[in-house]
This record gives sequence, structure tokens and C-alpha cells, in this order.
Amino acid sequence: MTMRLRDELVRTARRMSELGLSPGMTGNVSVRSPGGVLVTPSGMPYGELIGDDAVEIKPDGAIAPGQRAPTSEWQLHRDLLAARPDVHAIVHTHSLFCTSISCLRRPIPAIHYMVVRAGGDEIPCADYATFGSAQLATNVVAALGGGDACLMANHGMVALGVDLPAALRLAAEVETLASQYWHAAQLGAPHVLGRAELDDARRQFAAYGQRRARARRSW
Repeated sequence: MTMRLRDELVRTARRMSELGLSPGMTGNVSVRSPGGVLVTPSGMPYGELIGDDAVEIKPDGAIAPGQRAPTSEWQLHRDLLAARPDVHAIVHTHSLFCTSISCLRRPIPAIHYMVVRAGGDEIPCADYATFGSAQLATNVVAALGGGDACLMANHGMVALGVDLPAALRLAAEVETLASQYWHAAQLGAPHVLGRAELDDARRQFAAYGQRRARARRSW
């Protein structure tokens, strides 16, 4: 199982890079593992990663000898997963529009109903702290609350999911929201949807997508 998770982690990191969500070697990815959390390594091009490059961090922060150096944001991943038992994967990006808005230290308001996909009425912005610090992890946990995505002031964004594909999808959706907000703001103040409109969207999403058909009886 651990090898499968390692390979999936690397595939997700590569896809994050291919989508342009994390230019260069920025950003990082994690997933729960039987021994704690698997994270991407520090300072390695995503296109060159293999499963063995993934680093397993124990709940106490211990790293077994012989592994790569983990991402500098390993505390962020460990603390978020500890705080959110409903979450199993995290994607942290430095995507263009999310990072640009994070430099203004403002949230992404509900300028589009897709904001509800992140679990709240807006995409909040966590207070600034030095990258890789325990304080940054604390700030992001606080900003997220029960939501699944937030900006990180003067830094980037983070998206959570029940698995790696879900976390990556949400990261891409939030970057699209950030782009829409940025472009709309060039023409004026975008209209922000109200609570009733967002609640209507939540109800619609509750029935969205495919449902497994009931098996037909054969007589």
C-alpha cells in the first residue's frame, strides 16, 4: 500500500506542475500513510521524482534514516492532517492568481457559486508567517476551520481532499476562482453572492454528478 501511495503522490505532484499551479520547484503535496504522512521531497524537479523520493514523516516529526529531505512545509501537512481527520490529502501551490490575491491579504469572496466547493462562503486568507514554520501551520489550520481551501498571505494556497485527486481538483478550481475574481475586479467591484444564493448552490451540488444505478433483477 505504501508504495502505491508513494507513486500516486509523485503522479499528483507532476500533474500539479503540468497544470502550472506550482512554477519551478514550488509547492508540495502530501497524503496520509500507515506510518504517518507521505510528503514530497525538498528542492527536486517534479518531472524527475520517483516513488522512492517520497518522504514519510511520523506523527512526532521523526524521519527514518536514508530518506530524502522532506519539503520545508512538512509541519503544515502534518498539522493539517492531525487537525482534520476527514482529510487524507493536501495540495499546496504557488499558483499565479491565488498567490497574487494572497499578496493583497484578502479572501476570495463569493463572486461565483463554485466557492461553495471549498466548504464555505469565501476562500479565506491565513495570516502571514515564514514558510516552513510551525506558526504558518498554526495560521493555516485556524484560517481553514472546517473548510477545504484557503490562501496563505504573501505565499500561495492550500487545498484539502478525501484523496489526492480530490485535493488537486480543488486546488485547480480555487485557482480558477482567483483568476475570475482578479479579471472581474479590473472592471469594477464584482457582485458577491449572498448566503441564500450560496445555500441554493449547495442544495444543487448535493444532487450533482452521476449516481450508481440500481442493479436490475434478472428473473
